[in-house]
Amino acid sequence: MNPYLRYFGISLLVLLVDQATKMLVYYNMEYGLQGQIILMGDWLKLHYTLNPGMAFGLQLGGDNGKLMLTSFRIVAMAGISWYMVQLIKKQMQTAYITCMALILGGAVGNLFDSVFYGVLLGNAPEGSPSPWLHGQVIDMIYFDIWEGFLPDWIPMFGGEYYAFWPIFNVADATIFTSIACLMIFGGKWTVNNDLETSGGK
Repeated sequence: MNPYLRYFGISLLVLLVDQATKMLVYYNMEYGLQGQIILMGDWLKLHYTLNPGMAFGLQLGGDNGKLMLTSFRIVAMAGISWYMVQLIKKQMQTAYITCMALILGGAVGNLFDSVFYGVLLGNAPEGSPSPWLHGQVIDMIYFDIWEGFLPDWIPMFGGEYYAFWPIFNVADATIFTSIACLMIFGGKWTVNNDLETSGGK
């Protein structure tokens, strides 16, 4: 199989799965707490929410922040695509290129939301200058890990209330997992490839 079709096909598959899950949530779940579905106890739930910003519920403020984020996603998508082509040409380790393909698919998935959902789903925040490029990303995987007051004895942060409950989607999970694998195994994959291409010398 053509390696370009294989790896960019992986990216396309991630995009399709990501968009399919978002459409299932959009058309079948109520927004917010009233539509929440318990999956495992109190800590894993399906929770339909909209994220105007970055992964895991993070965001940049204001209209300029949203435009900057969307522009960054477009540049990142182009950069990752170019990098993948170079990796394929150099016949890098399959696992390494696969991780990059997964990251690309996730990036395109969230980029699609930002560019088109404001128009297709009408979910651009109120007051946005245009529905284009201001669409909100649909998130649904909710890990309700912990919230409460930190002990007073902790320097600087003691006594303050904090909540740690990331909400994300398939694209976010794919990007996060792939980056984690690259951080842990990426060096080994690169070294192994260098040895293979040099005949082990």
